[in-house]
Amino acid sequence: MNIIVNIADMKISKNPEDTLTTYALGSCMGMTAYDPDSMVGGMLHAMLPMSRADLQKASVNPFMFVDSGISRLLNDLISFGANKKSIIIKIAGCSNMMDDNNFFKIGERNYTITRKILWKNDFLITSEEIGGKASRTLSLDMSTGKTYIMNKRDKNEL
Repeated sequence: MNIIVNIADMKISKNPEDTLTTYALGSCMGMTAYDPDSMVGGMLHAMLPMSRADLQKASVNPFMFVDSGISRLLNDLISFGANKKSIIIKIAGCSNMMDDNNFFKIGERNYTITRKILWKNDFLITSEEIGGKASRTLSLDMSTGKTYIMNKRDKNEL
């Protein structure tokens, strides 16, 4: 079953028949996290870097923000049986889509916060496709743990 991860959303699965997919990753950060031993995986589509920018919105939807979204995704994966030391993390997005003058740098800030949070919690990024001006689609095949990235022209394993 194809499970859609919307913008400012997160999904987790243990079902090998599932594929988690998110669309329209522009300046947003998309992350897959998968434990091959327990076959538990999840995906996050976060819009903005820091939850402190709007604590009220963050309390209603922590997945809107990179910092609170990553924390929830990883904690929920572990509660579903994932082993922290086995989790494979891949990220995509963080583009410079609508900010031609690079004034707000949302994509760049999303990427910086992602790396900082993962590093502080002893997680490494296994693979990434970030930056540029492309919109991307990200999917996680729960039967294999493979993450795919698609743009207008092709589909590649990340």
